Amino acid sequence: MSEALDRLQSEKEKAERELAQTQHKIQRLENLKQYYEKGERRARSHRLITRGAAVESIVPEVKGMSETDFYSLMSDVLTMPEVARRIRAAAPQDGGD
Repeated sequence: MSEALDRLQSEKEKAERELAQTQHKIQRLENLKQYYEKGERRARSHRLITRGAAVESIVPEVKGMSETDFYSLMSDVLTMPEVARRIRAAAPQDGGD
């Protein structure tokens, strides 16, 4: 009887070690996911800031515009047929940056 109990205890300890290892692996993967997501957010923020600054340097008049006026202007300009064609021609074909 003691031998069976020892074997079960040993199996239980092994299962607990494997569970702990799996939990650590899950935590490492979650940390890695957060790291990459944070990097993607930083890259996007940097891109938006850089491009916004470029617009302001090319068209300084937009600096004093309200958000609503700016979005309205951009919507009008960017939907002009010639501008839309130019954007399509300049955009990468894979949709990336």
